[in-house]
Amino acid sequence: MYGNPLIPGIPDDAIVNINYVTLKEGVDLDEVMEKAAYLCEHVKTYHSDDGFYGGFVVLNTGGVSLEGSTAGQTTEHPLKDREILIITFWKDLESHEKSHKSEGFNKLFKELLQYAESTYEVVYKMLWQGKAYDPEMAKKAREAKEKAQAGK
Repeated sequence: MYGNPLIPGIPDDAIVNINYVTLKEGVDLDEVMEKAAYLCEHVKTYHSDDGFYGGFVVLNTGGVSLEGSTAGQTTEHPLKDREILIITFWKDLESHEKSHKSEGFNKLFKELLQYAESTYEVVYKMLWQGKAYDPEMAKKAREAKEKAQAGK
């Protein structure tokens, strides 16, 4: 793995779980985020020493990158403000699954699901993570790359 991690302490062999939550039409996003916050705080409190490394929650803003997409010329995603991703990093799938079997987690997850039309969670293997260079390091990186390319 190269670069600095987004969340410090996530090892190279971590798994990444992405829970795709499609919200019901017209739900109050503040209520959804309150439920998600309670759920995430529970996992952080009860599983930080049991395989949980960290995570974050994001909301689909509707923006679509035309430069980074091959699926046509859509300029707004159909799930704008209706899709959240709960992205968590774990030691292994067994640790993740154990966390979901706890009574406390199940209670909080069911409360969040009241706002959901559907949800599914996919497990990924971490391949790379990193954050942007600071301005000085970015300049040095560009200079080094240009020098290497000029030498070819």
